[in-house]
Amino acid sequence: MSTVSATLKTAPAGNASALLLVLKLRTFIALIAVTLFFALMAPNFVSVANAVIISKHVAINAILAIGMTYVILTGGIDLSVGSIVGLTGMVAGGLLVHGIPLPMLGVIVYPNVIEVVLISLLVGTAIGAINGLLVTKLGVAPFIATLGTLYVARGAALLLSGGATFSNLVGRPELENQGFPVIGSGTVLGVPVSVIILIIMALVAAYVAQRTPFGRKVYAVGGNERAAALSGVRVDRVKIAVYMISGFCAAVVGLIVSSQLVASHPASGNTFELNAIAAAVLGGTSLSGGRGLIGGTIIGAFVIGVLSDGLVMMGVSEFWQMVIKGLVIIAAVVLDQLQRRLAANTRQG
Repeated sequence: MSTVSATLKTAPAGNASALLLVLKLRTFIALIAVTLFFALMAPNFVSVANAVIISKHVAINAILAIGMTYVILTGGIDLSVGSIVGLTGMVAGGLLVHGIPLPMLGVIVYPNVIEVVLISLLVGTAIGAINGLLVTKLGVAPFIATLGTLYVARGAALLLSGGATFSNLVGRPELENQGFPVIGSGTVLGVPVSVIILIIMALVAAYVAQRTPFGRKVYAVGGNERAAALSGVRVDRVKIAVYMISGFCAAVVGLIVSSQLVASHPASGNTFELNAIAAAVLGGTSLSGGRGLIGGTIIGAFVIGVLSDGLVMMGVSEFWQMVIKGLVIIAAVVLDQLQRRLAANTRQG
């Protein structure tokens, strides 16, 4: 690293500026590169049908990554999002299949689809709030706190059905709870509903992060928590809020996945947190907090989605896919560190 730093310090200003620009655009360049590679190497990669499939996969990763970006911007991490996906999917499936038993009244209440969605989103957001409280009020490190809730949420998902799957989530006319599959499989003017949800959430998230006082507080907490507190920012509230946002995003993904499969399985969302972290980091969000953009995260999610689907179409083993994703994350972090050093040297120069 000392050799790299010395090289950066002695590099001509023009070359340093050009390299810095390339590093800032690295995610977009990577997206173009992997797209061109698979367009040449994978049969049928360039087709409308495949574009729709990739967009659905990207929507899942990107929505999760939006919440993850907010958490990472404050200097935290959320390992529980994959388990929240599984739990909220099981909650939705259980409500559609078994309803809410009320033994004291001798009845079973079957919520309609809108109520099922709202309850599931509430569950995900509540788990996010618990994560935030563990981190802020009890002083538990984010990694440990969310690792604990990862296991708790996954165990709760298994307990809801004894490890079984809630299948055939189409609802019943007499119960007025039909329409759930539309969330994951429906289209509007040929555009998948899940992609529309992503677009709406991405626009709102980007606006909140860049144009609102709350967004500025998120960056302030991640940039320098003590300075933010001294300037009047309620750090604990901001941290709790970003974990709630992450839990909400995970619940949205849980609903989309269960809707696409028309079934809820307690193992759904396994390792999804890795893709979310990868998309955020690849998109330029600094793991040390205080720096990153929602737009970069979305592009990062596209890189992960195109890479995953392209490798599948080329017949690459799932084991090698994991290796490649791991290398991509490592490369993203290394390039982020290189960008920070280069930017610092450019300012000093």
